[in-house]
Amino acid sequence: MKRDDRAEIGRTGLKVNRLGLGGAPLAGLYQGVTDDAAARVVDTYLDHGLGFFDTAPLYGSGVSETRLGAVLSSRDRRSFVLATKVGRLLVRDPERDQDVWSDDLPPVGPVFDYSYDGTLRSLEESLSRLGLDRVEILHIHDPDNHYEEAMKGSYRALVRLRDEGVIRAVGVGMNQAKMLARFATEGDFDCFLCAGRYTLVDHTALKRLLPLCEERNISIIIGGPYNSGILAQGAVDGARFDYRKAPAQIVDKVRRVEAVCNRHGTPLKAAALQFPLAHPAVAAVIPGARSPEEVDENVRMFEVEIPADFWTELREEALIPEDAPTPA
Repeated sequence: MKRDDRAEIGRTGLKVNRLGLGGAPLAGLYQGVTDDAAARVVDTYLDHGLGFFDTAPLYGSGVSETRLGAVLSSRDRRSFVLATKVGRLLVRDPERDQDVWSDDLPPVGPVFDYSYDGTLRSLEESLSRLGLDRVEILHIHDPDNHYEEAMKGSYRALVRLRDEGVIRAVGVGMNQAKMLARFATEGDFDCFLCAGRYTLVDHTALKRLLPLCEERNISIIIGGPYNSGILAQGAVDGARFDYRKAPAQIVDKVRRVEAVCNRHGTPLKAAALQFPLAHPAVAAVIPGARSPEEVDENVRMFEVEIPADFWTELREEALIPEDAPTPA
């Protein structure tokens, strides 16, 4: 794979880099990041000739959007594609629990709002934080317990914005595959951000979601290709999977994958980034980064040549499904 590989989002004509940059770590996911460090991450990614960014109001209570915008607002607007999300509005909350976010973030907390007016307000506030006049992709964010509200409110608003040319693509971003499949059958979507459910060790989305999206020409963007860290760190003590300490069965599976990697001289990170992209429904992966060095490494891993025998052995060891496409 080459760093400048691109793919179309649905039938929109909008093309994105297949290696994007996820914006959550820029806002202190798990550990703090300074404004300067975040800016250097974004600049480094852009300097590689890349330009597909994903962010959200939730990420660090708006800090991810603010830090991205601080760099992108001075760049040629035609040189990058930007996705953000709706479904949460930010309100002042001095007592908020930072949860997975570093404790040096502003005292602002998210509240769910999938209403039509709330969705339009969310976009307006995101553009203000970004310092930009538009984004290309808008996702409905984590509507796990709000399906009906999301379809009646946010979906209608996003379709209107797409029809009016304000945005190019309508999507949904979730950490599950089942509800994304429901959205695919009941709405007119261009793309989904599926986080963590189609990776080197989690193939949940393969059976239903991915074939459905391929059939309906809905592009999948894979968030969390390292599954919150374990596919970057390997099977080490304290490794995270799905935003928490990895369970024993996942640690064991990653350890077995690592053994195959070692036999074929293949970095675990390279396999993790490249595996999802072999499926025809998948347009891009969007790993995050906290430092320029991590950006550089992601680019290197994206371009590593992986021998066909590596994928064959993973399949023979039942570490990937028989019907999972693998990179050529």
